[in-house]
Amino acid sequence: MSARLLCRSVRPVFNFPKAVRLESVWAGVPAGPPDPILGVTEAFKKDTDSRKINLGVGAYRDGNGRPYVLPSVHKAEGLIFSENLDKEYLPITGLKQFDELAAKLAYGEKSKPLLEERIATTQTISGTGALRVGGEFLAKHYPGPKTIYVPTPTWGNHIPIFKNSGLEVKHYTYYNKDTCGLNFDGMIKDLKNAPEHSIVLLHACAHNPTGVDPTHEQWRKIAEVVKEKGHFPFFDMAYQGFASGDADHDAYAVRYFVEQGFEIALSQSFAKNMGMYGERTGLFSIVTESVEEKNRVESQLKITVRPMISNPPVHGARIAARILSDEKLKSQWLEELRGMSGRIQDMRAKLKNLLTQEFGSKRNWDHITNQIGMFAFLGISPEQVENLIKEHHVYLTKDGRISVAGITDNNVRHLAESLAKVTA
Repeated sequence: MSARLLCRSVRPVFNFPKAVRLESVWAGVPAGPPDPILGVTEAFKKDTDSRKINLGVGAYRDGNGRPYVLPSVHKAEGLIFSENLDKEYLPITGLKQFDELAAKLAYGEKSKPLLEERIATTQTISGTGALRVGGEFLAKHYPGPKTIYVPTPTWGNHIPIFKNSGLEVKHYTYYNKDTCGLNFDGMIKDLKNAPEHSIVLLHACAHNPTGVDPTHEQWRKIAEVVKEKGHFPFFDMAYQGFASGDADHDAYAVRYFVEQGFEIALSQSFAKNMGMYGERTGLFSIVTESVEEKNRVESQLKITVRPMISNPPVHGARIAARILSDEKLKSQWLEELRGMSGRIQDMRAKLKNLLTQEFGSKRNWDHITNQIGMFAFLGISPEQVENLIKEHHVYLTKDGRISVAGITDNNVRHLAESLAKVTA
C-alpha cells in the first residue's frame, strides 16, 4: 500500500473530555427579604378592591391622593430653565450657594458658628446620603467610641446606613407602647448609662416612625444629659418646616444644642419640605471650633465624598437655592409648607373624631393628634395590622405605622371604620 493511501485511510482519534457545566458565580447569593415599606406598596398595587388605601408610602399626597409638586418648585424650575444653564460638574462639596443657604435655614441667620464661618458643609444625595457621609466621617475621625446610639424605634434605614459606614449601632429607649408617646424617663436613663463620648442620633423633629417629639423643656434636659456625659449629638432633620409648618419651630433642638456649645453633626433633606423626592437634594454639616478647623474637616469630607459619588447632582440644588435666595419665592414656599402640614393635621383630627364620635371606638386615640409630622404610630398589634390589610384593604407597615399624608377626605371614613372594627 502506498504511503499516500495509508495516510488517507488512517484517521486520528481525539479523546476530548466531556463538557463540564460550571456553577454560576452567583449561585450562593441568597434572596434578600423584601423592603418592609416598598413591599406594602407592591401588595397595594396587586389589590383590585376599590376601597384599598396605601398608607405605607413616605411621600406627601394632595387631597386627592396624588403626588404633589409645589408651585414654588415649578416656578423656580422655570426660572432656571430660562437661563439656559450648563450641566457641568459641581465641586465635590456641591453648589456653594445651596450649601450656605441650607445651613442658614437649619442653624438660623443669627447662628454664631454660621456668622463666624466655622460650619463645614457638603451637599449630599438627600438625607440618606448625608447620614452615610456623616457615618463614614465619624467612623474615620471621631476620637471617641465608634458606637452610635439610635432610638427604639427609628427609621429602618438608619441601622444599615451606620453599620455599613463602619459604626457599631446600639439603641436607647424612646417610644412608650402603653401611652403611644415618649418614654422620656427611659430615654434619659439610657443616655446616662451609655459610655461617655458615645455618638447619639437624635431626630430633630417629626420622629420617624412614631411622630412623637420631645417638648422644648425635654430637649433642654436631653441636652443637659448629653453634655454631662460628653456624648456627640448627630441630628437627622428630614422634616424641617414640614412637621409643624414653621421651619424655625422645627429647628428648635438643633439651634438650642448649638447655642449650648455643642459641635453637632447634622443631616438635612429637601425631599419632604420641598417635595423634591426624586431630585435627592441634601446637606451634611458639622459645627467646628474655628475656621481653620472647619477647613480641615471640610478637606476630609471631600475625601469621604469623592469615592462615593465624585460630586452631587446640580438640578435639585439649583431649585432649592433659587427658592431660598428669592424672598418672594421663599415666602411662597413657606406658605405651601404650612398648607401641607395643615392638611396632615386636619386629617389627624378627622380620623380621631370619626373613630370616637361616629364609630364609637372606646379606645383612647389622643395620640393620633398628639403626634406630629407625616407618620403616626397607631398603637395596634401585628394581628390587627394583618386584619386591616386582609379584611379591609388598608395597607400599612407591620409595626402599625401609617403615613398620614395618604389619608384624604375620600378615604378617611373607610379607614376610621376599619380601625374601629379591628380594635373593638
